[in-house]
Amino acid sequence: MTPVDSLLHHLFFTGEFLALISAILWASAIILFRLSGKTIHPLGLNLSKNTISFILVGLTMLFLGKNFWLPLPPSDYLLFLLSGLIGLGLSDTLLFAGLNRLGASRLAIINCSYSPFMIILSVIFLQERLTIIQIMGVLLIIISVWILSAREKTQAKVPPKVTSGIIFGLSAMMTQAISIVMIKPSLNQLPLLWSTELRTLGGLIFLGLVFLFHPLHREIIRPLQELKNWKYICLASFLGSYLAIIAWLGGMKYTLVSIAAALSQTNIIFIFIFGVIFLHEKITSGKILAFLGGIAGSALVTFF
Repeated sequence: MTPVDSLLHHLFFTGEFLALISAILWASAIILFRLSGKTIHPLGLNLSKNTISFILVGLTMLFLGKNFWLPLPPSDYLLFLLSGLIGLGLSDTLLFAGLNRLGASRLAIINCSYSPFMIILSVIFLQERLTIIQIMGVLLIIISVWILSAREKTQAKVPPKVTSGIIFGLSAMMTQAISIVMIKPSLNQLPLLWSTELRTLGGLIFLGLVFLFHPLHREIIRPLQELKNWKYICLASFLGSYLAIIAWLGGMKYTLVSIAAALSQTNIIFIFIFGVIFLHEKITSGKILAFLGGIAGSALVTFF
């Protein structure tokens, strides 16, 4: 553990605290990304987000005198690059696609599935234990997602692309969980900023290649050439892709994956509330029922 990591850990910045802070920051960023997504393609939005994050983390490392190159085997570098490719490249693009189709409050309910994905993968690959009550929590979250989908289909006016939005959202949660579980053993022993920067680089490599060969790459880049479209992107990227990512990875590093994942899951509460307050999204009985079920499931997973 480096001196900076040790200082953070022994003050009040425990893994649990960092995981909770990351939830609030990410929820705030989601609202801003939703506003940006009205004019910017998910691929362009994610490419911009990761570029800003890469620059900010890199400058922070320079300011703190951190090394960009560590004496590690190539396999470690490839592992973190692959984690970033999956988690910051593929997963976040799917997330933005789901956000554009569902809105923030619906996406908050879909985000409940992150905890089950994380815990199931942790049990399989990290040998963390899952209790009967936690299994009940996982099932409750799954039922909540089903309620959201079923209730939407019974509405007289079904928002377009809701089904595809749910699929995108669930895929985003699954790939995000995979990207973290695969680096958890190494994450405990490596500098936090270095890990963040290398993962971001992996995401940028993926996004750059996809953008280069995308048939609509000119249409995707066009909105980014207008200065007015950057006001939300910059603030959202600072909160969600810089501060929140560092806090999130810190939570994963300083406590059990299952605990950090569940505390980070509280972002669904803030996203739901912020979506109603700032985006004026409609509250329905289906949303409330699914939301309460998701919260209850997350609580069972976290505290029992």
